[in-house]
Amino acid sequence: MEILDAVLPPLAATLRLATPLLLAALAGMVSERAGIIDVGLEGKMLVGAFAAAAVASATGHAVPGLLAGVMAACLLGLVHAYACVTLRGSQVVSGMAINIIASGLTATLALSWFRLGGQTPPLPPDARFLPLVLPGTEALADIPVLGRVYGTLIGGQTALVYLALALVPLSAYVLGRTRFGLRLRACGEHPAAVDTAGISVARLRYAAVLIASVLCGVAGASIATAQGAGFQRDMTAGRGYIALAAMILGGWRPWPILLACLAFGVLDAVAIRLQGVELPGVGQFPVQAVQALPYLLTVILLAGFVGRTVPPRASGLPYIKER
Repeated sequence: MEILDAVLPPLAATLRLATPLLLAALAGMVSERAGIIDVGLEGKMLVGAFAAAAVASATGHAVPGLLAGVMAACLLGLVHAYACVTLRGSQVVSGMAINIIASGLTATLALSWFRLGGQTPPLPPDARFLPLVLPGTEALADIPVLGRVYGTLIGGQTALVYLALALVPLSAYVLGRTRFGLRLRACGEHPAAVDTAGISVARLRYAAVLIASVLCGVAGASIATAQGAGFQRDMTAGRGYIALAAMILGGWRPWPILLACLAFGVLDAVAIRLQGVELPGVGQFPVQAVQALPYLLTVILLAGFVGRTVPPRASGLPYIKER
């Protein structure tokens, strides 16, 4: 039982912390599979977090906040799609511009609307996504190992955690087994062939960016209304860039992306538990070192894996229809 007490809480925290990363990484995967690089994951998550917290605070309910977060992220997604697909602009520059705009806009609106130094008011329980108690938890509670695992690890998570996990097999099926997924992947590999078949490349790329924006909005809402209890300035803290790293490490495939996000989640969970820990001969573990661990892992892994992974061939390239 002592082992379970030591292992289960970090594993449960891993699932919670990996959820926004997984959602954002799947968003980047869908977008890049269609040929659109989405560096603006960070900005869309941030806008989604702010909109979700603001509306949840105003209405007192979490679901309207989630919908508001999705809508806000989709508005930025449409800007990105228009700049990259219609105007054929630089996809990286457009994504970075979205990140900068989102950082300034959310802080300005929060300061103007709530007068709390760039934050929203703390959310009440009804305005948050709280852990769910699964059916049978009480019946299995007396079983030594299974009851603890079911109640703490499998259960005790928010609805957004289960949604993110369910999207992994769903996205794998859609991309690999459906006509829409085949056409989407063809847009990222050989858009001219898609156009020759009489299918609109621009429409498919717009659809991919909007799907990615929906996922980013849910990811932002999970940070503000599930992991946290309100919005704080720049609260995404680089998770969009970590999600891009997880997407690259996963080779633009859903299941490996899940493993990469769980790896980052484990490191984040361990880092949180290392704060304030006394090390023999060293003293208290440096807080700055703890906070830097996920980003340090991102740099190390990308340095070792970039070049070994092969992105979609048309990723980042605007499609110009031949006449």
